[in-house]
Amino acid sequence: MAKLTIDNYLDSHYIHRSNWLRAAVLGANDGIISISSLAIGVAAASTTRDPIILATVAGLVAGALSMAAGEYVSVSSQTDIERADIEREKKELADMPNEELQILAQIYEKRGLKKETAMQVAMELTEKDALATHVRDELGINELSQAKPIQAALASGASFTVGGVLPLLVVLFAPIKGLEYWLYGFTIVFLIVLGAISAKTGGSSIIKAIMRITVWGTVAMVLSALVGYLFGVNV
Repeated sequence: MAKLTIDNYLDSHYIHRSNWLRAAVLGANDGIISISSLAIGVAAASTTRDPIILATVAGLVAGALSMAAGEYVSVSSQTDIERADIEREKKELADMPNEELQILAQIYEKRGLKKETAMQVAMELTEKDALATHVRDELGINELSQAKPIQAALASGASFTVGGVLPLLVVLFAPIKGLEYWLYGFTIVFLIVLGAISAKTGGSSIIKAIMRITVWGTVAMVLSALVGYLFGVNV
C-alpha cells in the first residue's frame, strides 16, 4: 500500500481541477448550445443546406475566438486585482507588521483556535513566510484559486471548438428535411454526455449536471427555432 502524503491526499480531491474544468465545460457547453441554436434558427428559415453550413462555420470560428479572448481578458483582470492586492499587502507588512500580525491572529481565532494558539500560529507562519501566509489566509489567494489567463483562454477556445464541431457534423450529414429536429435530438445527446463527463471529472452529481445542462440547452434551442420561424425568409 502506497504511503499517504499530503500531495497524494490533495490529488485525490477535485478542487485542483476547478479552474480548467470550469473553462472547459463552459466552452464546450457554449459551443454545443450556441452553434446548435444558430443552426436551428437558420434551418427553420431555410430549405437548402448551404446557408446553414455557412452560418454554422462562421458562428463556430467567431465563437471560439470570442470565447478565448473573453476568457483571457476576464481572467487577466482577476490576475491584475490579485497582483495589486499582493503589492498592497507587501507594503502593509513593511509599514505595520504588528497590526498585520494581529489581523492574522484574529483570522485564525475566528476559524476556531484559542486566542493564545491563534497568536502562536500567526507568529510561526509569519516567521516562515509572512507574505505567503497573508496572501493565502487574509486575501484568500492560493495556487488552486489563482487565475491563469492563458490556461483559461486555451481551455475555453479549444473546448468551444470541440463542442461546436458536433452540431456542425449534424448539419453536414443529417437530412435537410427536418434538420432542426435532428439538431435538437443530437444536441440533447451531446449535452447529456458533456454533463456526465463534467460531473464525473468534478466529482459532483451526474443527474443534477445532466438536468441543468439539458434544460437550459433546450430553452436556448427552442427560442432560436422560434426566431427562425417568426422572422425567417426561405433561402
